[in-house]
Amino acid sequence: MTAIAIDDEPIALDIIRTHASKVPFLDLKEVFTDAFRALEYLQKEQVDLIFLDIKMPDISGIDFFNTLSRKPLVIFTTAYSEHAVVSFELDAVDYLLKPFSLARFIKGCNKAYELYKFRGAGEEADHLFVKTGFEQVKVKLEEILYLEAGGNYVTFVLKDKQVLSRSTFNEAISLLPSDKFIRVHRSYIIPVSKVDKIERHQVTIGETRIPVSEAYSQNLSNLMALRRL
Repeated sequence: MTAIAIDDEPIALDIIRTHASKVPFLDLKEVFTDAFRALEYLQKEQVDLIFLDIKMPDISGIDFFNTLSRKPLVIFTTAYSEHAVVSFELDAVDYLLKPFSLARFIKGCNKAYELYKFRGAGEEADHLFVKTGFEQVKVKLEEILYLEAGGNYVTFVLKDKQVLSRSTFNEAISLLPSDKFIRVHRSYIIPVSKVDKIERHQVTIGETRIPVSEAYSQNLSNLMALRRL
């Protein structure tokens, strides 16, 4: 799994570099103190994971991540805790509060690696396997109407049934091909092909109206643009 790290503090990058060298499945390609240099790199190279500081002088890590059209997995690193909720709304894999230990760093990397493996499997197939208790249920992508998060569960709503999975929304998202499914709300993911009607604050799939939140309104705009093609 390839990665880069972005932080305006060189000492913080040294710590990440040292920790990363101890993770066998992680290949830290580059580190950057300048977010815009990192952006240039990402326009030319594809990486699987970004370690991203939130408090930077020219642009915040959250704003930086929002500029990316092709979004890798992200682990936010910061000395401040007030942005934790926002970072998870952006589907961050993890949120490392400085100073973090090697053990805590490895825990975040393990989470990222599991999502990385799931993401790869999901994009190559026309189906996925959903964890339900001690079993895994095969779900065809074409049968999914939408996904709904609730507490510690995610419901895969299909044409003729529902599959309840005890997993995080981030894990569910990582299973789905990003060119076919989009997130329109903190609790909803929809397949682009199943949308029957698009309105400003909701979409309709069959008889179901699904809300679109302000945080994901850009995703709706992207969907509308695709529908006009």
